[in-house]
Amino acid sequence: MTPNSQYHKDLPRFVAEEFVEGNFLGLPSKDGEPAIVVLQVPYELTTSYGQGTAQGPAACVAASGQVELFDPIIGEDLPAGYNIYTAPEWSGEGNTLQQQLASISKYLSEWNNGSSFPVILGGEHGILPAVIDSLCDHPALEGDYSKLNIVQIDAHADLREELDGEPFSHACAAARAMDYGLKHLYQVGIRAFSKQEYERIISDDKITTFFASDTLESDTKWQQWLETLNNIEGPIHLTIDIDGLDGSIVPATGTPVPGGLSFWQAVETIQAVFTAPKATVISMDVNEIVPQQDTPLTQFTAAMLATKGIIHHINVRKSQRNRVKNL
Repeated sequence: MTPNSQYHKDLPRFVAEEFVEGNFLGLPSKDGEPAIVVLQVPYELTTSYGQGTAQGPAACVAASGQVELFDPIIGEDLPAGYNIYTAPEWSGEGNTLQQQLASISKYLSEWNNGSSFPVILGGEHGILPAVIDSLCDHPALEGDYSKLNIVQIDAHADLREELDGEPFSHACAAARAMDYGLKHLYQVGIRAFSKQEYERIISDDKITTFFASDTLESDTKWQQWLETLNNIEGPIHLTIDIDGLDGSIVPATGTPVPGGLSFWQAVETIQAVFTAPKATVISMDVNEIVPQQDTPLTQFTAAMLATKGIIHHINVRKSQRNRVKNL
């Protein structure tokens, strides 16, 4: 039986030779500390439009079973000699929103040790403050959030102070993350925002936003975005709300918006942050995944983006290992 048999009933498996159902990419885990850990956070408490993000992580993992394991960047099939571990999903512990966010932070924090690279699958984007909270003791920060940059792919600015009276709504995710005193927030794909959010973007020197209308109309503006990423210094958390991509690619996401990034623009962004010479991506998340019923396009696209992050992280590790060998 092939993974995702409802879509591929008669096709041969072209992914992991030893396919493990329920593991990202179908890859078996090895003993010992993982190089990459895939963490599923099926959190959905504050969605304001489409529903279903709680089922998103599992759907993404299932769809990942059809992602090709080879990528020319690393020149070999995943796992490329590295241990990629799919952790048990977050338990959903907590009776209130704040208790659940605290529970998510605790669930993630054990993997923020500097040895394992966390790839977090959501769930609504309201997880972002918990993700940032969990990074407190990461060796790259040592409790100092003023070192941390966030790079955000998103349709929405997520800089509202509240939505319907809730300051921890998914529409406030970036604002609550900034409350930690971050070094800088870089945004791309933004095309849905309030007057208050726009005014903050214009006035806050810790926020750099490339609006979708600008980057899609001007290749010069897009190259400026990539150059901006290349110049980042310090640790980075990469957060990818898949509605940052055009709605035609991810139609089942929680709040789809037309006019977004192409898939390859998202990949270019991932590559740019991982190859920035003075920066280090210490964790990433892919969120607002909603299972698509008639086709697996939405969850498969999310799985592809997560895989691209894994590939670029491995490429960085391989480069570092080769530099050590050549000393």
